[in-house]
Amino acid sequence: MKRDLRIQTKFWATTAGILVLLLTAAPEVRAQAFGLPAMSAETKACVECHKSENTPIYQQWGNSKHYRANVGCYECHAAAEGETDAFNHEGYWIATIVSPKDCARCHVQETQEFAHSHHSKGARILGSLDNTLAEVVEGSRGLVTPAFQGGVSAAAVSGCWQCHGSEVKVLPGGKLDPATWPNTGIGRINPDGSEGSCSACHSRHSFSAYQARHPDNCGKCHMGPDHPQMEIYYESKHGIAFRAFKDKLNMDSAKWVVGEDYHLAPTCATCHMSATPAKTATKDRAASPGLPVTHDVGMRISWNNRPAISIRPEVSDKKMGLPGANVNWETRRNAMKNVCINCHEQQWVDNFYVQYDGLVDLYHKKFAEPGLELYGLAKPLMRPVEFSNPLDWVWYEIWHHEGRRARHGASMMGPDYTHWHGTYEVAKHFYSEMIPELEHLVAQGKSSGDAQKAAAAQALEKKIGEVLTSPNHAWYLNRMDPAEKAERERRQKEFQDRYAK
Repeated sequence: MKRDLRIQTKFWATTAGILVLLLTAAPEVRAQAFGLPAMSAETKACVECHKSENTPIYQQWGNSKHYRANVGCYECHAAAEGETDAFNHEGYWIATIVSPKDCARCHVQETQEFAHSHHSKGARILGSLDNTLAEVVEGSRGLVTPAFQGGVSAAAVSGCWQCHGSEVKVLPGGKLDPATWPNTGIGRINPDGSEGSCSACHSRHSFSAYQARHPDNCGKCHMGPDHPQMEIYYESKHGIAFRAFKDKLNMDSAKWVVGEDYHLAPTCATCHMSATPAKTATKDRAASPGLPVTHDVGMRISWNNRPAISIRPEVSDKKMGLPGANVNWETRRNAMKNVCINCHEQQWVDNFYVQYDGLVDLYHKKFAEPGLELYGLAKPLMRPVEFSNPLDWVWYEIWHHEGRRARHGASMMGPDYTHWHGTYEVAKHFYSEMIPELEHLVAQGKSSGDAQKAAAAQALEKKIGEVLTSPNHAWYLNRMDPAEKAERERRQKEFQDRYAK
């Protein structure tokens, strides 16, 4: 184990003159952050030089809780001789990377929760369709480094890997390959085998709680065309309230419980991570013990909206081998409701979820399910290489960009992202690009002279007909149900009469 806890205890005992903590290997043992009675001689030696060589880092550390607890450079960066990324610096064995294993010396519960989260698995994108885009479609093998003699894509290195995390490659002497470091990606694969980067959210070397609670902290990764959570948040009433009252939210408080320490606005951390107070029973609400702080940000999410068709979070946790596989979506939704109820009454909360589920159901039934089936039927009529066909791009953006925006927009109450950036774009590209391209492939296949392609074209043509004549799409062929058409005309006239000048 990298920088073994027993080794760490030994040198703390030696340098600080006391036995700080003894941890056994038993999995049930937990420890939490603690302070040292004095700064170690090793850290004092580090500070002597770095105070002048790296003054901003020294100042950041000096303003941190680590400084006040006498936890310094050596306590975090210490390594044992022979470790993969260890190198000798001024007579001390140290490592550049401070991994979750290192943070676990003091922050055991937090790192365990983080290790069980999807955040820690972020680097698994390295083998995904998204990374294929960055490495092959967008990229080249032009960036050559010692660890990548055959070259690697700069688009992946400076794009995907910076949020999802790189697999850090160690060079002789403990130096780190420049294609993989610097990197604070949330799922970084570290030389000690651990997954994740605590500094993705708790920036070095201040490790400010205020910063980690600020929505902009999440915005490094949760933004853009396919997962614009930060933009959605700032559009929502939650984000509007945050901007108005951010100086009154007590975000630097050690105890930060919604309804007790602040009440004017929530941040991302409020809903997904932070503690809630206990509630007594009322005629409209059962008693609640409240929620503790968690570093598993998926424990309050009841839909995973990443795939083309949304799945429940326990399903995706099972695929990743995470213990969340045993926590169903209803339990997670109730946990999020426990947060909501601190600012909203029960009917408001329950009705919100009716609206959210309704949008997910609309997207699934009208676009995602038929779209996925049509795309599958079209594959025999396309070139076999992904993203070498117009339809590959159209369908990818419908679900990966626009469909996600619609679902995420509804989940966070961002109406513009739900509609104009979401369902409008889904519908526009489904009808104006996907259907015409499918019809083009049918025509090509039927006239190809290839019996297999002709048969595939006929199967696709049949499915297109079934989809477009279904109640959700019949309008496109001017076959809307007469009763529905008449009702819509009546409502339009009623509206016009009501507001006519």
